[in-house]
Amino acid sequence: MNSKKENETAGAAAHRRRTWAWSAIGIAVLALLAWYLFSPNPVAVEVAAVESGPLQVTVSNQGQVRVHDKYVIAAPVSAEIARIGLHDGDPVARGDEIAVLNPLPMDERQRREALARLDATKALEREAALRVERARTDMQFAISERTRVERLVNDNFVSPQAVEKAATAERISRAEWEAARSREQAAAADVKAAAAALLADERPARGDKRELRLASPVNGYVLRVHEKSERTVAAGAPLVTIGDPGRYEIVVDVLSTDAVKVKPGDTMLLEGWGGGKALRARVRLIEPVAFTKISSLGVEEQRVNVIADPVDPLGPLGDGYRVEASIVIWQADKVTKLPASSLFRVGEEWHVFSVENGRAHERTVQVGQRNQDEAQVLSGVAPGARVVRFPSNDLRDGVRVTSGERA
Repeated sequence: MNSKKENETAGAAAHRRRTWAWSAIGIAVLALLAWYLFSPNPVAVEVAAVESGPLQVTVSNQGQVRVHDKYVIAAPVSAEIARIGLHDGDPVARGDEIAVLNPLPMDERQRREALARLDATKALEREAALRVERARTDMQFAISERTRVERLVNDNFVSPQAVEKAATAERISRAEWEAARSREQAAAADVKAAAAALLADERPARGDKRELRLASPVNGYVLRVHEKSERTVAAGAPLVTIGDPGRYEIVVDVLSTDAVKVKPGDTMLLEGWGGGKALRARVRLIEPVAFTKISSLGVEEQRVNVIADPVDPLGPLGDGYRVEASIVIWQADKVTKLPASSLFRVGEEWHVFSVENGRAHERTVQVGQRNQDEAQVLSGVAPGARVVRFPSNDLRDGVRVTSGERA
């Protein structure tokens, strides 16, 4: 009797255990089914790898090539000009005849103006001579400074980079000296032209006309003939522009907030000029005065011209040609870097989403230098980590993601 009751009790207990087991299995299946049906879908993201490699920070804008020194031959007095036989691109030597003028008779006012113009050109000639002397002194100092730095490098007192900096300063000062000499020659030619205008008014005419012959102040090429036909021109009217196409410079206007980061000696890369490779130039001057320019969006901007001298031959480029210029203000051969598009702000800190085991994890990173495409990472993620590019508002720490790799 007791044995029968024990068997019944054991059977009931076993039945209850089976019932609970099947109930637990059913609840688990229902939970899994509910999670599958109602859990959020993984967020689709684009992923890029954190890398170790070179990084450059540049200031970029469109620029143009221009002749370093242009000389505009202008009519010193009101006159009739004979037809000019020169054409754009023709070579000329210093002293070659450029134009022949038949001055119109001067009245008293015009004569006084001509005398004042002569005095002004003489003053400019004296100023140009002083600038030549100053440039020559600067060049001599730069040469002695480069020699001194070379001795210090040989004695291991300064780093070898100091020699390159001193050599750059010497090249810049030598270029300034040559430019000052060219300006002195042009000023002397202006004095002769102003004096010739007065002589032409006094000199007896050949027949019933007087002739005034204008000559080239320098060796170079004709860049533009402004007046090709015979006609009457006013005093000061430009006739011919002359320059030396063998000596070019690059001018790029940048925002004043970017100009303060540029310094003489920085490398400038020229792209988008029509050739297959980037050409190098070296910054010579950051102009000390800014100017206002209206952007394409109608915003007033303060911009500054940056002048650079070509290092590589410019080949077919000529005066006025457009280039895409990038001035390198910082560079390193090996840094930890990631796409700049993966960064986002949280207060004063930079954050990224790293992807680990199919989930996004928010990380705080310390950022160093950055350019338009990439940023230097000082801490927070290591090379080889994967980060989300263009993080959206759907991302949260721990959210499941499905990613596509990007090289």
